[in-house]
Amino acid sequence: MSEPLTTPGEGFHPHLHDTPDPDHPTASLRGRLHHIRAGALDGDTAQSGGMRRFAAVSGKTVGSEKLWMGQTHVAPSTASSDHHHGESETAIYVVSGHPEFVFIDDSGEGGGDGEEPKEVRLRTSPGDYIFVPPFVPHREENPDPDDEAVVVIARSTQEAIVVNLPQLYALSPDES
Repeated sequence: MSEPLTTPGEGFHPHLHDTPDPDHPTASLRGRLHHIRAGALDGDTAQSGGMRRFAAVSGKTVGSEKLWMGQTHVAPSTASSDHHHGESETAIYVVSGHPEFVFIDDSGEGGGDGEEPKEVRLRTSPGDYIFVPPFVPHREENPDPDDEAVVVIARSTQEAIVVNLPQLYALSPDES
């Protein structure tokens, strides 16, 4: 037996009010599930050139305190601005397309001492995952001339921290 779809505003995705109505107390936001429909993602979030981020789960949308989750769309033949996500850990799941994630590897791994920093390009496919540690500068690129790339993003902070940069370069947490 299939349950009917929930209707927005029926307590599964409550409207967040600045001042509660004392005549109609609402249950705690943390005491219920929230249903965010695909068409109801919030585009009013931090952005980088060349891509669009849409929030699904955030402090603003559902009252989350420690998590942000949403989608990013990168248009065909487009690269995002260079950026990092501050203190936030970021996990990325590739839904469609073949986005590429570019960063500078200055760890010296794989080449011995004194190796120069090099640009690394991670080429992905649907179903792949990427982990971006805090403060690591990177950019997303979509080399496909016809189709946009779509990824789902989860962050360890309540809101989407985005620090746009003039170039890819290594940062320490003190420098950001």
